[in-house]
This record gives sequence, C-alpha cells and structure tokens, in this order.
Amino acid sequence: MPKFVLYGGKGGVGKTSCAAATGLALARAGERTLVVSTDPAHSLGDALGVELGGEPTEVTENLWAVEADPEAGQAQYERVVRALAAEFRRAGLDLSEADVDRLFEAGFVPGSDEVASLSFFLDYDADRWDRVVFDTAPTGHTLRLLTLPDVLGEGLSTAMQIRGEVRQLVDRARSVVFGPAAFWGSDDDAEDIESFRADLQAVSELLRDPARTEFRVVLLPETLAIEESDRLVERLHRFEVPVETLVVNRVLESADEDCERCRARAESHERHLDEIRDRFDGMEIQVLPDLGPEAYGADALDRLAERIDI
Repeated sequence: MPKFVLYGGKGGVGKTSCAAATGLALARAGERTLVVSTDPAHSLGDALGVELGGEPTEVTENLWAVEADPEAGQAQYERVVRALAAEFRRAGLDLSEADVDRLFEAGFVPGSDEVASLSFFLDYDADRWDRVVFDTAPTGHTLRLLTLPDVLGEGLSTAMQIRGEVRQLVDRARSVVFGPAAFWGSDDDAEDIESFRADLQAVSELLRDPARTEFRVVLLPETLAIEESDRLVERLHRFEVPVETLVVNRVLESADEDCERCRARAESHERHLDEIRDRFDGMEIQVLPDLGPEAYGADALDRLAERIDI
C-alpha cells in the first residue's frame, strides 16, 4: 500500500467504514495513520466514535482522524484571489476591494471543501504519518477534488500571464515619467500566488504517482453501483489516477437455508460478483461481508479491519 489511499464511489456504499477500518488495520500494524474525511457531510467521527474537527484528533494508538474544514478552504482561496487582485492593481487595472468582496458574497469559491482537502496531500506528506487514508465525498465531489489542481493551476497561470503582459505595458509608461522609481514595490503577493500554484502542481503529480497514491473504488453488488463504478474507473484512468482495486462491500456470504429471501439475495450478490470480476478483469477485487443492519461502531470496524487488505 502506498502512502496515500483514497476511497471513493457512489454515495451510501460504505466508503467511510472502509476508510476507518483501513486506518484501524494500519494502526494496529504499527503504522502511524491519519484518516481524512473530505466529504462535506462528514460521518467519519460517527464511525470512529469520536468528535472530529479541522485538526487531527487522536483516536487510538497510532491512529488520528480529521475532517476537512470548507471554511479553511475558502479562506485559503480568498487569500490567493486577493493577492491576485493586488497584483492586477499594481499592473494598472482598476479592481477595487469592493469588486473582490462581491466575488465572495456571490459564493464564487470553486470547491471550498476540495481546496481544504488538497492541503492534506502536502501538509501531511512528512515523517509525521506513515499512511494517510482519505474518505472522499460521493463521485461528483471526488472528481472535482481530483481535477481541481489542474483547473486552478491553469487558471492561475493564465491570470499571471495576463498580469505580466499588462504590467509590462504599464511599467514602460511609468518609466518614462518616474524613471527607476517606477519599479519599486513588493513582490510578496506574486510569491504567494506562485507558491500556491507550485503546491497545486505538486498535488497533481502526487495524485498520478502510483508509488505514492492508490485510489480504491467502493461499490455494492448491485447493478446501478456497478454501472457508476465502471464510469468512475474510466474517468480515473482518463485522469491518470492509479486505480487498481475494487472493494465490493456488504456482500451476503451465507444465507439461512430456511430464509428464501436471504438465499435469493445471496445468489444475486454472487451473480453480481461474477459480473464485477468479468467487467473489471485485471483489477484486484476485495470482498467485504454484510455485517447486518445492527452492525455499527467499534465492533463492526473491528470485523472489517480483519478483512480489509492493507
């Protein structure tokens, strides 16, 4: 298992339980592990039985957990936008603070949750953690998370290129009037923007590096979940994100002979498992059992941690 492991898939398939169980299994194996929830509707704290916030909280020996804070993502993005606005003003464009404020009042913050989540790929890529496990949001949010470094990075590059061209023209005009004094000023804002863009590039490379990152798709043995997972795997391959593992969750592995409905459900699950193995030929298939409607909390995680492949 590489350092970063992301669990993704359709809503309601058990991504949170899989991520929490993986973190628990790794911690018990002696790996200092951080589990990160990037889902706006956080449920990681409920699964682990602890109250979580925007800073890592110790859950048990070798295991910490955290829930990405969208307000932190908005604040980070707002700092970059304001720095960019300052750069444009220095380049000679008429852009007031009120103009910038209106962008945020209108909710012009692309993916606050995703921006907040990106920091965990870099801030925690250090000796503090041996493994970082991500419990991602349902498919649409996850795809935005994966594409955000490229989208924002390209946008910042274009903005800085325009800023450079405008500033060059303005500087030439100013130099005629003010001479060398026209070029006095601070480049701190530009450095902040370049630093943020460099971080985005680093995350983009990290997400595509199979030596450091693995994406695991979680699904149920059901037709709709299989179809959505097929589309997700195809999109991940298109983004060059390494995905080699499918986790088929809540599989009824045995049924009471006296329960006709249970036998039919077990047979249906087996048929869907055969379909999954055929359709996703070449990928690793992990099968996790259906623990029943009452299976929740520490006991359920213990049972999943014993089965999950680390």
